[in-house]
Amino acid sequence: MLLRDIAHSRTGDKGDISNLSVIAYQEKDYALLEKYLTPERVKTHFSDIVRGDVVRYALPNVGALNFVMQRALGGGVTRSLALDAHGKCLSSAIMNLEIPDDICSAS
Repeated sequence: MLLRDIAHSRTGDKGDISNLSVIAYQEKDYALLEKYLTPERVKTHFSDIVRGDVVRYALPNVGALNFVMQRALGGGVTRSLALDAHGKCLSSAIMNLEIPDDICSAS
């Protein structure tokens, strides 16, 4: 199963910080997101661009996880040479994470 099968995502930015939210489509899948999407896993997934810490904030009432990724936008919109200096495509990129079967069956 891919993450996109059970959730959608939104991103935002401020300077060199990218803010990424992953929101479960169904309430029952929030526990799986919380178990699987650790700050370490997100940082590893974005290891090519995230140079700082990744902090996760849980929002169980809306079935979402919010990740704040420091030093993630090549210096920020006005300094980055990246094609997507705002990091908007990060929400699409995280949706390609594959959730292993053992984690899916444990939820």
